[in-house]
Amino acid sequence: MNGPTSRLVDVNGLRYRYLQWGDAAAPAVVMLHGLRSYAYTWDPVAQALSDSYHLVAPDFRGRGDSDWDPRQEYYTDRYVEDVESLVARLGLTRFALVGHSMGGSVTYAYAARHPEQVAAAVVEDIGPGSSTDTAGAGRILREMASTPAGFASLEEVYAYWRGIRPGVTDEALTSRVENTVRPGQDGRWEWKLDMAGIAAARRKGDPARSIDLWACVDTLRCPTLVVRGARSDFLPVETCRAMAQRQPLVRWHEIADAGHYVHDDAPDTFLRLVTTFLHEALR
Repeated sequence: MNGPTSRLVDVNGLRYRYLQWGDAAAPAVVMLHGLRSYAYTWDPVAQALSDSYHLVAPDFRGRGDSDWDPRQEYYTDRYVEDVESLVARLGLTRFALVGHSMGGSVTYAYAARHPEQVAAAVVEDIGPGSSTDTAGAGRILREMASTPAGFASLEEVYAYWRGIRPGVTDEALTSRVENTVRPGQDGRWEWKLDMAGIAAARRKGDPARSIDLWACVDTLRCPTLVVRGARSDFLPVETCRAMAQRQPLVRWHEIADAGHYVHDDAPDTFLRLVTTFLHEALR
């Protein structure tokens, strides 16, 4: 398999990195990662889809090789503005969106704001209220409050991520370590993402801020697949049912033996679902 190409562009005053897989002439799919994640989290999925699609995955501000935001504006409305700027720079006029967790919130909001652009949407394990009214929201706040500022060794980094994600596969764990820390001083390892700034913004309340995700669901005009991990504490079944009842364009599927990170926990099942959905929605 061929790895992605990496590019840097200016987006809303920040240096912004994105990855691309596949033929630029193929139907486009923009893939949006979660709160403490990075563009490369999509590599296994994007590699598998790259024969049929042109895939684009940014590092959101404060993550990966994108700049940290000096104002710590780590909120859904800012991420939507960044995606707007990126797709304009790339000349994308019609595409599918795939978003995990925080990236899923951006997917709801972007698709509602730009129905003329978004042909289909896949949202992985997030819905209205997930970030404020669930056990998973409380868990994430506790995890961020206890996050170390750095690590004495790579072994400590592996232990940290294994500790908060005990079921993570070896492949996903390696990817996470490689993309979330970098060498610091005196042999230590420091965060590659703006963990302190992201945590500070997250503690201020609802990261959607001025965006009503229920209103976004109601406004959707494209086929939308919501994927829930059966072991997730972040997306309740009741929310999935309510979305599908309110919005006929939403359908949802639960994947057994997966938690919040469905694309990591059950990659083959996730890929089959997404492949079938995109084939039907974009044909």
